[in-house]
Amino acid sequence: MSAEQTTTDSGFSYDLTRTLDAPVDRVWQAWTTPDQYARWAYAAPGSVEMDVRPGGAWKATMVTPDGGEFPLTGSYLGVTENRLLVVGMDVPGRPEPTVMTVELDEDGGRTRITTRQTCDTSEERDTAEQGSTMLLDSLTAFLAEGA
Repeated sequence: MSAEQTTTDSGFSYDLTRTLDAPVDRVWQAWTTPDQYARWAYAAPGSVEMDVRPGGAWKATMVTPDGGEFPLTGSYLGVTENRLLVVGMDVPGRPEPTVMTVELDEDGGRTRITTRQTCDTSEERDTAEQGSTMLLDSLTAFLAEGA
């Protein structure tokens, strides 16, 4: 996995890239099918709803390692099947959603996945990057199970 952090005039960004041992369509299904997403993305079973199309909404209740739960909501700002998800995440007190981009590229039967996000502060970027790293770790394990 490679990781890059940058600071731009518009904020603090990270890029995480990893090659997964699964074809693109399998990775796409893991990201866009509620029951599969719940199994690897730390979501409470039955809490995930997804309308995977530009302007479609999503929601999930995430479960922390100590058992705490917190609801998340957002929308899909861009969708290209088996290639791109641009996910808006609602943040209380902010007029605009936080945006994370997930890109998938075919790599000889495997998938190169890149997640990107720009945040307002270095602290927010570091927290978001840590969360994305945890998600990619869990996704890697889920795909290895062949589930």
